Amino acid sequence: MNPVDAEGREDHPLLHHQVRDIASRGEGELTEVVHERHGGRLIRIAYIQPASGIGWSTAAENIGPAR
Repeated sequence: MNPVDAEGREDHPLLHHQVRDIASRGEGELTEVVHERHGGRLIRIAYIQPASGIGWSTAAENIGPAR
């Protein structure tokens, strides 16, 4: 796993690079990966911002480099 700061932000290797979300098939810049607790579980959430339009979030496991 990648290093995580005190606020729960992960130093992901694709941060600020173009990524593809396999769940939505959307592409955009990975702006943040955060670790959040939900129902006693720790989940990793990726935030993606497309070149134009509204950004979205997805499970960090759903992202990969854009081609």
